[in-house]
Amino acid sequence: MTTDATAGFVKVCPLAEIPADGALGVELDDTPVALVRSGDDVFALNDICSHAEVSLSEGEVYNGTIECWLHGSCFDVRTGKPTNPPATQPVATYKVKVEDGDVYVSLGSDD
Repeated sequence: MTTDATAGFVKVCPLAEIPADGALGVELDDTPVALVRSGDDVFALNDICSHAEVSLSEGEVYNGTIECWLHGSCFDVRTGKPTNPPATQPVATYKVKVEDGDVYVSLGSDD
């Protein structure tokens, strides 16, 4: 991993490592992150379901959501908000950029 200190982005992996309409679990600074490809876009969310402490990156990606494999809650990959129960709390989302075939993530806030 390399850090782009000016923007707070960290190079995580080549884009090709994230399955099409799928997810890849990674860890950045001890934070579990699910990298999600939905269509042509890449998103980054906290990889731990807000309902049960399981990895979201092991779930299915469809219609702009990622589904928790344990109880079926879906989270909007853009906002992190749950779209159905049993989850009621959102998961954190992170900024992503893709440059030269590599994926970069910033865990910093948008402020």
